Parts: sequence; structure tokens; C-alpha cells
Amino acid sequence: MTTYIALLRAVNVGGTGKLPMADLRALCTKAGFTGVRTYIASGNVVFSSGLSASKARVTLEAALAKRLDKGTQVIIRTADELEAIIAANPFPEAEPNRLIVVFLSREESATVLDGWKIPGRERLALVGRELFIHYPDGMGQSKLKVPFADQGTGRNMNSVRALLEMARARV
Repeated sequence: MTTYIALLRAVNVGGTGKLPMADLRALCTKAGFTGVRTYIASGNVVFSSGLSASKARVTLEAALAKRLDKGTQVIIRTADELEAIIAANPFPEAEPNRLIVVFLSREESATVLDGWKIPGRERLALVGRELFIHYPDGMGQSKLKVPFADQGTGRNMNSVRALLEMARARV
């Protein structure tokens, strides 16, 4: 059994994808996952499964599509992957609530950030399948547009650390 962290895109954010976390836990349990726990109301779930990461993703996406009547993207990472993401943080001095990790469904080209116009003091770094964005003035003030952000889902560093802690507590 592997412990996975599933990050759902566009769930309970801005009035879209309404899904109570109790329903998400029940949905995951019905899908055959064990030890299901959620973290805050924005679509974060930790569970164990004997399935591969890709099969767990497909299983969860299918269950969500049936429940929500629309497709919902799921990004899956393991605890070891989250630990590596935290260690690879290119902005360790940034306040964790102003540092967003965008978890991407696939690795982007290293040149995807070349020539980008940064409208403010934001800093960006692509590391593997994650895009780190430091918003020193807060996200609410930023005019930054990330063209491929719809291929993933973002969490602040506080949430990433909390999810790792939850996943490690299960091992």
C-alpha cells in the first residue's frame, strides 16, 4: 500500500466545484481507498491504495466526474515526492503563505518561463513538475498570469507541509 496525496483542481474555490469534504472522504472510501483524510476544504485528500499513482488518479477522477457531473483534474504525489518538492524550494526565505507551489500534471520545458513579463515583484521557478511562485506582495495584489496554470493546481507552502505531515503520520 502506498500513501498518496491527491490535489483536486477547482474544488470549493470561487464557488466552483462544490464538494463537502465529508462527501470527498466517502467518495474515496467507496472507490476502495483506505485511511482517507482531508485537509481544509479546497480539495486535498490523503489516502492509501495498492494502485499505482496513475490508476489511483484515474479512479478518483472517474468517481469525481460521476459525483460532480463534470471532469475534475486530480494531481497525485507521494509523501517522498512532497518532501523532495519542499527540499527543492528555490525561495526558502519566502513567507510560506506567500509561496505557491503549482502542481502540474506533466513536466514543462525548462524554457517555458523564458521571456515572461513579470508585472510586479513576483518570482517564478520551475522545478520538475512544480512551478514555485513567490508573491511578496500577496496574491490578491498580483497581476501575474500563468498561461499553463490550468494544467495543475496550486497550494501554499503551509498546506504542502501540512499535507506531508498528514501523509507521514500514515506511514
